[in-house]
Amino acid sequence: MGRHADSAHDSARGGSAQDAVRLDARVFGMVQGVGFRYWTMGTAEELGLSGEVSNLDDGSVSVIAEGAEPQVRKLLDWLKSDRTPGRVERVESGFSAAQGTFGGFRAH
Repeated sequence: MGRHADSAHDSARGGSAQDAVRLDARVFGMVQGVGFRYWTMGTAEELGLSGEVSNLDDGSVSVIAEGAEPQVRKLLDWLKSDRTPGRVERVESGFSAAQGTFGGFRAH
């Protein structure tokens, strides 16, 4: 019965834990000092994702997000869109199995 309850909860989030993926992305362009990290965090939280976003020394932004694959792909689509703060020139990204190391989504 506990397993059934977990499955129902997972379905409400858009997938089960075994469907969870990890996105490692690096965003290039004018993406620092424009609120990009905080908008990314807000978007990720709206999508029910966990992970982190941080500025890198070279002026790019690192985004790590974990969750149901459709939701993670929506975040990646948003990162590549013209709806982000600043100006995104390119996004390098890769997917792997989620590691489950994040309790929420944070910006730093």
